[in-house]
Amino acid sequence: MSYVFGPVPSRRLGMSLGVDLIPLKTCTFDCIYCQVGRTTSKISVPDRFLPVRDVIFEIEKKLRKTTPDAITLAGSGEPTLHSEIDKVIGSIKNMTEIRVALLTNGSLFWKAEVRKRVLMADVIMPTLTTVSDRTFKLIHRAHHDLDLHTIIDGLISLRDEYRGQIFLELVFLSGFNDSESEVHALKEVVEQIRPEKIQINTVVRPPADRKAISIDKNRLEELKELFGERSEIIAGTPVGTRQWQRDTLSEDIIEMVKRRPLRIVDISMSLGMPGDEIEPVIKGLLIKGYIIRQEHLGEIYYSGNE
Repeated sequence: MSYVFGPVPSRRLGMSLGVDLIPLKTCTFDCIYCQVGRTTSKISVPDRFLPVRDVIFEIEKKLRKTTPDAITLAGSGEPTLHSEIDKVIGSIKNMTEIRVALLTNGSLFWKAEVRKRVLMADVIMPTLTTVSDRTFKLIHRAHHDLDLHTIIDGLISLRDEYRGQIFLELVFLSGFNDSESEVHALKEVVEQIRPEKIQINTVVRPPADRKAISIDKNRLEELKELFGERSEIIAGTPVGTRQWQRDTLSEDIIEMVKRRPLRIVDISMSLGMPGDEIEPVIKGLLIKGYIIRQEHLGEIYYSGNE
C-alpha cells in the first residue's frame, strides 16, 4: 500500500506531498461536499491504523526525488484519527525543514490528547461551516458522539495551546450556510478562534452528494469582504509547477487521482509536463479502467476507479 502521494497542486500550500494515515474514507464526518466520496467507516475514537515506520520510510524515499513546498497530512480520511500522528510529525521534522501541514475537519480537538499530538505541525488547517446544529447535521452527517459546540470549544482550545499557524477553512454551500444569519453567527465564532488566515471556499470538485452546490463568485467576494483582511478566497486559486520524475507517469497519475478528483490542468501542473503529453496517458488509463471521468460545473475531472 502507498501512504504518500504527489506532490499535487494545493490551492493553499503550493506543491504538496500528501501523507495518507487513514484507510480510505474512514472519518468522523460524512460531508455532503467531500471530494473523496461517501464515508464508509464513520468513527470517533483514534486508533493506530497504519504502521508509522512504513509511512516514514516512504516519505524519506519520496524526498530523495522531489522537494515539495509542504508535507501535508491529509488524504483519504480524517488524519487526527491516527493515534500516533505525533510520531509521524516528529519524524518528518527530524528529517527535513519542509513545513508540515495538517489538513483536518477539526472535529477531535476537544480531546486534549489529540491537541497535544499535533502541536509540532507548522500549519493546522481545520474546517468550519456553521454554528447551527441543524445546518451542521445536514452538511456533515457526523458521528453520533460528536457535538458541534464541543467541536467549536476544541478549536478555541487549540488556538490557546498551539503556537503555529491556523488557516481556518470556511466552506460555503448554496442554500445551506450562505444566508446572512448563518454567516454573521459564524463570523462571531471565527473571531474567537483567531486564525492567522480565513480561507473561503466552496465546492470546486465533484462532491459526495449532488445537494452540495457551490456559491457564485460574487457571493465569495462579499464573504471575503465581510470576514476582513485576514480572509482570502481559495476556490479556484491557481498553483505553481514543479518538475516531476517521468519514468512512472501512469502510476503517479493513478495515485494522485485516487485521493481526489483532478483536471488535466491540475495533473499537468503537478507533474511539470504539458497537457498534450498528459492527455494520451489519461486516455489509456480510461480505456484500461484504472481511472474514471466525471463532469462537474462544466469541468472534466478524473478520479480513481475504486
